[in-house]
Amino acid sequence: MKLIFDALVRKSGRVPQLVYTRHIKDFILISIGVVLATIGLKEFLLPNNFLDGGAMGLSLLSEIITGIELSILIVLINLPFIIIGAKQISMEFAVKSALAILALSLLVHFITLPAITTDKLLISVFGGFFLGAGIGFAIRGGAVIDGTEVLAIYVSKKTSLSVGDFISVFNVILFSFSALLVSVETAMYSMLTYFAASKTVDFIINGIEEYIGVTIVSRNASEVKQAIIDNLGRGVTVYNSESGYGKTGVNFNENKILFCVVTRLEVTRLLLEIDKIDEEAFVVQHSIKDTKGGMIKKRPLH
Repeated sequence: MKLIFDALVRKSGRVPQLVYTRHIKDFILISIGVVLATIGLKEFLLPNNFLDGGAMGLSLLSEIITGIELSILIVLINLPFIIIGAKQISMEFAVKSALAILALSLLVHFITLPAITTDKLLISVFGGFFLGAGIGFAIRGGAVIDGTEVLAIYVSKKTSLSVGDFISVFNVILFSFSALLVSVETAMYSMLTYFAASKTVDFIINGIEEYIGVTIVSRNASEVKQAIIDNLGRGVTVYNSESGYGKTGVNFNENKILFCVVTRLEVTRLLLEIDKIDEEAFVVQHSIKDTKGGMIKKRPLH
């Protein structure tokens, strides 16, 4: 009984500690994101009237057309997205996003930073890089400073459009209006800014070492499993299965299916280990965004 009581105490103390640690980590990531986004806006995009995609691009375009302070527009334009996020995702997400967007608007309003360059290509690339890095770090912290994806998730549930389709349509419309209302050149450079920002967001969220899930069907499953464990140091999950129609005709014998997760850089080595044992093994690869636990290296934030 004492052992059970001690275990419950340790567990009850561990859970609040994990929650506290996670909140601290989220706060740091969101703070970094807000600062980086501010640098991208104040030192690159704003002084040169360049745009980005999404809600931030809509805010920048509205600021150019109406002359209203960007700090106000950032809050007003993202407010509906925060409300949608509270209903579709969670209240915690909405609160984090609201605080992040408010912090960004305050920094944009009160912080003065010098324009680093007047070269339009550098402005597009590095403005998009810093803004994208800010958005990416905020997402890693469980918040958004650009609410377009929240709206995209909502629309995808109500219509046949996917999240990617909606974001693409949204940005095509946005850049078309910027070409008509500002200039074609600004729209073209803004598309380059959006491309740099989106690639940076992908890099921050997914990292360099994208994970690959590998499913292996082999007559020598036990040997392949042991080779993966011994030579690659990776964990393997084994499923029981029944074969259907294949090269040898109908076969209802029970087989083993192996599943493991490796980084993209390790796929070639994994395939080599499989070929050493069974050249006719059936191997399926598919991308995985992230993993938790298990015998695999944790993706770094940088």
